[in-house]
Amino acid sequence: MLRRPILFAAISLAIVSFATLPAAAQDSKDDAGWSRKYKTPPPSSRIEVTVIKAFNGKPIDNASVIFHPIQGDRDQGVLELKTNEDGKAIIDVIPIGDTVRLQVIANGYQTYGEDYKINKAEMTMEIKMKRPAAQYSTYGSGESSKPDSGSGSGKSSGSGTPPASGSGSGSGTQPAPPASQPQPK
Repeated sequence: MLRRPILFAAISLAIVSFATLPAAAQDSKDDAGWSRKYKTPPPSSRIEVTVIKAFNGKPIDNASVIFHPIQGDRDQGVLELKTNEDGKAIIDVIPIGDTVRLQVIANGYQTYGEDYKINKAEMTMEIKMKRPAAQYSTYGSGESSKPDSGSGSGKSSGSGTPPASGSGSGSGTQPAPPASQPQPK
């Protein structure tokens, strides 16, 4: 009869001691520095980019808006978004104080690129996309001219054949004489 109360007391004592052991072990780990510490992310900015056509102000949908976060002189990765039917792309994960290189690519328009310092909690950017222009060349006179049209300095490169004189007989199988030699009569 005495055995039953002793057995009950021993079981209850074992349950109580096992229940308190993990809590004590966990407390000792926190004191020793074993636990993982939560680090809050830096405050981020909400950036709204609107992409429009420069010539009429209408929005461009499905344009690629690419963010390149820059640290020092190194690119830290790429964040790419597409514009919606209103020409807008919104991102809210870039920390305040960072520098970001914004690149916008749209079919049929010049690629846009610019560096921005993110210094506000909310920023809006309006990007006006231009149609492709004539290619700039340091060799021409600034006019848009066709290749091999002869405009420019008036010098010949010497690599091509001179134009035919128009007087000649025949089949055209003989090459034209060089421009520096007199033509036979």
